[in-house]
Amino acid sequence: MTTLTLRAARRCYNALNPLHSAFYFAPEHDEQLSALGLERGSMAYFAGRSAPMGAVGAGTVTATFYNFSPDLVARDIPRAWELTTPVEVLETRLRITDAYLRRLLGDETVGSRRMTEAAELALRAAEACEAPGRPLYAANADLPVPDEPHLALWHAVTLLREHRGDGHLIALATAELDGLEALVTHTATGKGFTSYFFQATRGWSAQQWAAAEVRLRERGLLDAEGELTERGAELRREVEEDTDRLGFAPYRHLGAEYAERLMELAGPFTQAVLAADALPLKHLGKG
Repeated sequence: MTTLTLRAARRCYNALNPLHSAFYFAPEHDEQLSALGLERGSMAYFAGRSAPMGAVGAGTVTATFYNFSPDLVARDIPRAWELTTPVEVLETRLRITDAYLRRLLGDETVGSRRMTEAAELALRAAEACEAPGRPLYAANADLPVPDEPHLALWHAVTLLREHRGDGHLIALATAELDGLEALVTHTATGKGFTSYFFQATRGWSAQQWAAAEVRLRERGLLDAEGELTERGAELRREVEEDTDRLGFAPYRHLGAEYAERLMELAGPFTQAVLAADALPLKHLGKG
Protein backbone atom coordinates (compact mmCIF):
# COMPACT_ATOMS: atom_id res chain seq x y z
CA MET A 1 0.00 0.00 0.00
CA THR A 2 1.34 3.44 -0.94
CA THR A 3 1.83 5.78 2.00
CA LEU A 4 0.46 9.27 1.55
CA THR A 5 3.13 11.94 2.08
CA LEU A 6 2.74 15.55 3.15
CA ARG A 7 3.90 16.59 -0.32
CA ALA A 8 1.21 14.45 -1.97
CA ALA A 9 -1.42 15.90 0.35
CA ARG A 10 -0.37 19.41 -0.66
CA ARG A 11 -0.57 18.41 -4.34
CA CYS A 12 -4.13 17.23 -3.78
CA TYR A 13 -5.02 20.48 -2.04
CA ASN A 14 -3.46 22.50 -4.87
CA ALA A 15 -5.45 20.52 -7.42
CA LEU A 16 -8.67 21.53 -5.70
CA ASN A 17 -8.15 25.01 -4.32
CA PRO A 18 -8.61 27.01 -7.56
CA LEU A 19 -12.21 25.76 -7.67
CA HIS A 20 -12.80 27.57 -4.38
CA SER A 21 -10.62 30.62 -4.99
CA ALA A 22 -12.18 31.46 -8.38
CA PHE A 23 -15.39 32.28 -6.50
CA TYR A 24 -13.95 35.56 -5.21
CA PHE A 25 -12.76 36.74 -8.62
CA ALA A 26 -15.80 35.71 -10.64
CA PRO A 27 -17.77 38.65 -12.08
CA GLU A 28 -20.88 37.04 -10.62
CA HIS A 29 -19.43 37.57 -7.13
CA ASP A 30 -19.61 41.35 -6.99
CA GLU A 31 -22.62 41.50 -9.32
CA GLN A 32 -24.84 39.37 -7.13
CA LEU A 33 -23.56 40.50 -3.73
CA SER A 34 -23.88 44.17 -4.73
CA ALA A 35 -27.51 43.41 -5.63
CA LEU A 36 -28.00 42.78 -1.90
CA GLY A 37 -26.77 46.31 -1.18
CA LEU A 38 -23.14 45.48 -0.44
CA GLU A 39 -20.36 47.56 -1.94
CA ARG A 40 -18.22 45.84 -4.55
CA GLY A 41 -14.70 44.91 -3.60
CA SER A 42 -13.62 44.41 -0.01
CA MET A 43 -17.08 44.69 1.56
CA ALA A 44 -18.50 42.00 -0.71
CA TYR A 45 -15.46 39.82 -0.01
CA PHE A 46 -15.55 40.22 3.77
CA ALA A 47 -19.30 39.58 3.93
CA GLY A 48 -19.18 36.69 1.48
CA ARG A 49 -16.43 34.86 3.29
CA SER A 50 -17.43 35.63 6.89
CA ALA A 51 -21.18 34.99 6.49
CA PRO A 52 -20.96 31.40 7.81
CA MET A 53 -19.88 32.88 11.16
CA GLY A 54 -22.98 35.11 11.34
CA ALA A 55 -23.10 38.90 11.67
CA VAL A 56 -19.70 39.10 13.33
CA GLY A 57 -17.85 42.32 14.03
CA ALA A 58 -14.66 43.76 12.64
CA GLY A 59 -12.53 42.18 15.36
CA THR A 60 -13.59 38.66 14.45
CA VAL A 61 -13.03 39.24 10.72
CA THR A 62 -9.62 40.81 11.36
CA ALA A 63 -8.62 37.85 13.54
CA THR A 64 -9.81 35.12 11.20
CA PHE A 65 -8.71 36.75 7.93
CA TYR A 66 -5.36 37.69 9.54
CA ASN A 67 -3.51 39.61 6.83
CA PHE A 68 -6.00 42.39 6.06
CA SER A 69 -5.54 45.86 7.51
CA PRO A 70 -7.83 46.31 10.56
CA ASP A 71 -8.72 49.76 9.19
CA LEU A 72 -9.93 48.24 5.93
CA VAL A 73 -12.01 45.64 7.76
CA ALA A 74 -13.51 48.25 10.10
CA ARG A 75 -14.57 50.33 7.10
CA ASP A 76 -16.78 47.50 5.84
CA ILE A 77 -17.70 45.42 8.89
CA PRO A 78 -20.15 45.55 10.66
CA ARG A 79 -21.68 48.07 8.21
CA ALA A 80 -22.23 45.23 5.73
CA TRP A 81 -24.71 43.68 8.16
CA GLU A 82 -26.77 46.87 8.12
CA LEU A 83 -27.25 46.35 4.39
CA THR A 84 -27.98 42.63 4.25
CA THR A 85 -27.95 39.50 6.41
CA PRO A 86 -25.65 36.48 6.60
CA VAL A 87 -28.56 34.26 5.53
CA GLU A 88 -29.08 36.27 2.36
CA VAL A 89 -25.35 36.21 1.65
CA LEU A 90 -25.14 32.44 2.12
CA GLU A 91 -28.05 31.88 -0.28
CA THR A 92 -26.37 34.20 -2.78
CA ARG A 93 -23.03 32.37 -2.44
CA LEU A 94 -24.60 29.21 -3.82
CA ARG A 95 -26.17 31.10 -6.73
CA ILE A 96 -22.80 32.67 -7.53
CA THR A 97 -21.07 29.30 -7.34
CA ASP A 98 -23.64 27.65 -9.59
CA ALA A 99 -23.30 30.46 -12.14
CA TYR A 100 -19.52 30.63 -12.34
CA LEU A 101 -18.94 26.86 -12.34
CA ARG A 102 -21.48 26.39 -15.13
CA ARG A 103 -19.86 29.24 -17.08
CA LEU A 104 -16.31 27.92 -16.65
CA LEU A 105 -16.93 24.17 -16.83
CA GLY A 106 -20.11 23.86 -18.89
CA ASP A 107 -23.41 22.19 -18.06
CA GLU A 108 -22.27 18.79 -19.30
CA THR A 109 -19.29 18.71 -16.94
CA VAL A 110 -21.34 20.08 -14.05
CA GLY A 111 -23.82 17.25 -14.48
CA SER A 112 -21.25 14.52 -15.12
CA ARG A 113 -20.52 11.37 -13.16
CA ARG A 114 -16.97 12.67 -12.82
CA MET A 115 -18.29 15.67 -10.88
CA THR A 116 -20.37 13.44 -8.61
CA GLU A 117 -17.42 11.18 -7.82
CA ALA A 118 -15.14 14.16 -7.14
CA ALA A 119 -17.70 15.62 -4.75
CA GLU A 120 -18.04 12.30 -2.92
CA LEU A 121 -14.28 11.97 -2.45
CA ALA A 122 -13.79 15.60 -1.38
CA LEU A 123 -16.59 15.28 1.16
CA ARG A 124 -15.03 12.06 2.43
CA ALA A 125 -11.73 13.87 2.94
CA ALA A 126 -13.48 16.72 4.77
CA GLU A 127 -14.88 14.24 7.29
CA ALA A 128 -11.48 14.28 9.01
CA CYS A 129 -11.16 18.05 9.30
CA GLU A 130 -10.83 19.20 12.90
CA ALA A 131 -12.88 22.08 14.31
CA PRO A 132 -11.00 23.16 17.49
CA GLY A 133 -8.96 26.29 16.85
CA ARG A 134 -10.29 26.59 13.27
CA PRO A 135 -13.16 29.09 13.29
CA LEU A 136 -13.63 29.62 9.54
CA TYR A 137 -13.61 25.89 8.87
CA ALA A 138 -15.98 25.19 11.78
CA ALA A 139 -18.46 27.85 10.67
CA ASN A 140 -18.58 26.44 7.13
CA ALA A 141 -18.86 22.89 8.47
CA ASP A 142 -22.10 23.88 10.21
CA LEU A 143 -23.68 24.63 6.82
CA PRO A 144 -25.71 21.94 5.06
CA VAL A 145 -24.11 20.10 2.15
CA PRO A 146 -25.80 21.23 -1.09
CA ASP A 147 -27.66 18.57 -3.05
CA GLU A 148 -26.22 19.29 -6.49
CA PRO A 149 -22.81 17.63 -6.97
CA HIS A 150 -20.96 20.70 -8.30
CA LEU A 151 -22.18 22.75 -5.33
CA ALA A 152 -21.34 19.89 -2.97
CA LEU A 153 -17.82 19.80 -4.44
CA TRP A 154 -17.42 23.54 -3.95
CA HIS A 155 -18.66 23.19 -0.37
CA ALA A 156 -16.19 20.36 0.32
CA VAL A 157 -13.30 22.25 -1.25
CA THR A 158 -14.24 25.28 0.84
CA LEU A 159 -14.07 23.15 3.97
CA LEU A 160 -10.65 21.84 2.98
CA ARG A 161 -9.42 25.32 2.08
CA GLU A 162 -10.59 26.98 5.30
CA HIS A 163 -9.31 24.07 7.40
CA ARG A 164 -5.86 24.42 5.87
CA GLY A 165 -6.09 28.21 6.03
CA ASP A 166 -6.92 28.19 9.74
CA GLY A 167 -3.93 25.89 10.27
CA HIS A 168 -1.75 28.29 8.29
CA LEU A 169 -2.68 31.09 10.70
CA ILE A 170 -1.63 28.87 13.60
CA ALA A 171 1.72 28.35 11.86
CA LEU A 172 2.16 32.10 11.24
CA ALA A 173 1.35 32.94 14.85
CA THR A 174 3.82 30.30 16.02
CA ALA A 175 6.45 31.95 13.80
CA GLU A 176 5.57 35.31 15.40
CA LEU A 177 4.66 36.86 12.06
CA ASP A 178 1.78 39.30 12.18
CA GLY A 179 -0.56 39.63 9.22
CA LEU A 180 1.46 42.25 7.37
CA GLU A 181 4.80 40.57 8.11
CA ALA A 182 3.34 37.35 6.71
CA LEU A 183 2.56 39.16 3.45
CA VAL A 184 5.99 40.81 3.25
CA THR A 185 7.85 37.54 3.80
CA HIS A 186 5.58 35.67 1.39
CA THR A 187 6.24 38.27 -1.31
CA ALA A 188 9.97 37.99 -0.61
CA THR A 189 9.88 34.27 -1.45
CA GLY A 190 9.05 35.21 -5.04
CA LYS A 191 6.12 32.78 -4.99
CA GLY A 192 3.42 35.08 -3.67
CA PHE A 193 1.60 38.08 -5.08
CA THR A 194 3.43 41.36 -5.61
CA SER A 195 3.68 43.94 -2.86
CA TYR A 196 1.55 46.30 -4.98
CA PHE A 197 -1.24 43.72 -5.24
CA PHE A 198 -1.15 42.95 -1.51
CA GLN A 199 -1.16 46.62 -0.54
CA ALA A 200 -4.05 47.37 -2.90
CA THR A 201 -6.22 44.42 -1.88
CA ARG A 202 -5.32 44.07 1.82
CA GLY A 203 -5.51 47.75 2.69
CA TRP A 204 -1.90 48.39 3.76
CA SER A 205 -0.11 51.62 2.91
CA ALA A 206 3.40 51.80 1.48
CA GLN A 207 4.51 53.29 4.81
CA GLN A 208 3.05 50.38 6.78
CA TRP A 209 4.70 47.91 4.38
CA ALA A 210 8.06 49.67 4.83
CA ALA A 211 7.67 49.63 8.63
CA ALA A 212 7.04 45.88 8.52
CA GLU A 213 10.21 45.44 6.46
CA VAL A 214 12.14 47.33 9.16
CA ARG A 215 10.76 45.01 11.86
CA LEU A 216 11.74 41.98 9.82
CA ARG A 217 15.26 43.31 9.24
CA GLU A 218 15.62 43.84 12.98
CA ARG A 219 14.76 40.16 13.45
CA GLY A 220 17.32 39.15 10.84
CA LEU A 221 14.68 37.83 8.43
CA LEU A 222 15.12 40.37 5.60
CA ASP A 223 18.29 41.91 4.19
CA ALA A 224 18.79 45.50 3.09
CA GLU A 225 17.43 44.75 -0.41
CA GLY A 226 14.22 43.23 0.94
CA GLU A 227 15.29 39.67 0.21
CA LEU A 228 14.86 36.87 2.71
CA THR A 229 17.97 36.08 4.69
CA GLU A 230 18.93 32.48 5.27
CA ARG A 231 17.04 32.60 8.57
CA GLY A 232 14.05 34.25 6.87
CA ALA A 233 13.92 31.58 4.18
CA GLU A 234 14.16 28.88 6.83
CA LEU A 235 11.32 30.44 8.82
CA ARG A 236 9.09 30.49 5.73
CA ARG A 237 9.93 26.83 5.09
CA GLU A 238 8.97 26.04 8.68
CA VAL A 239 5.67 27.87 8.24
CA GLU A 240 4.83 25.90 5.10
CA GLU A 241 5.88 22.60 6.67
CA ASP A 242 3.75 23.31 9.75
CA THR A 243 0.84 24.24 7.47
CA ASP A 244 1.21 20.95 5.59
CA ARG A 245 1.33 19.01 8.85
CA LEU A 246 -1.67 20.80 10.36
CA GLY A 247 -3.66 20.30 7.16
CA PHE A 248 -2.75 16.64 6.63
CA ALA A 249 -5.65 14.90 8.41
CA PRO A 250 -8.28 14.99 5.63
CA TYR A 251 -5.91 13.60 3.00
CA ARG A 252 -4.59 10.93 5.35
CA HIS A 253 -8.21 9.96 5.97
CA LEU A 254 -8.81 9.75 2.22
CA GLY A 255 -5.67 7.67 1.65
CA ALA A 256 -3.11 7.72 -1.13
CA GLU A 257 -5.19 5.85 -3.73
CA TYR A 258 -8.29 7.99 -3.36
CA ALA A 259 -6.28 11.21 -3.05
CA GLU A 260 -4.71 10.38 -6.39
CA ARG A 261 -8.13 9.63 -7.84
CA LEU A 262 -9.48 12.96 -6.55
CA MET A 263 -6.60 14.79 -8.22
CA GLU A 264 -7.30 12.92 -11.45
CA LEU A 265 -10.96 13.86 -11.34
CA ALA A 266 -10.50 17.50 -10.31
CA GLY A 267 -7.53 18.19 -12.59
CA PRO A 268 -9.59 19.03 -15.70
CA PHE A 269 -11.91 21.25 -13.63
CA THR A 270 -8.97 23.22 -12.29
CA GLN A 271 -7.32 23.41 -15.70
CA ALA A 272 -10.51 24.92 -17.10
CA VAL A 273 -10.50 27.53 -14.33
CA LEU A 274 -6.87 28.43 -14.99
CA ALA A 275 -7.32 28.44 -18.78
CA ALA A 276 -10.13 30.96 -18.38
CA ASP A 277 -7.82 33.33 -16.42
CA ALA A 278 -10.28 33.13 -13.54
CA LEU A 279 -7.53 33.85 -10.99
CA PRO A 280 -5.27 36.94 -10.86
CA LEU A 281 -2.07 34.99 -11.53
CA LYS A 282 -0.55 37.94 -13.43
CA HIS A 283 0.08 39.56 -10.05
CA LEU A 284 2.34 36.74 -8.87
CA GLY A 285 6.01 37.49 -8.37
CA LYS A 286 8.07 40.09 -6.56
CA GLY A 287 7.46 43.79 -6.96
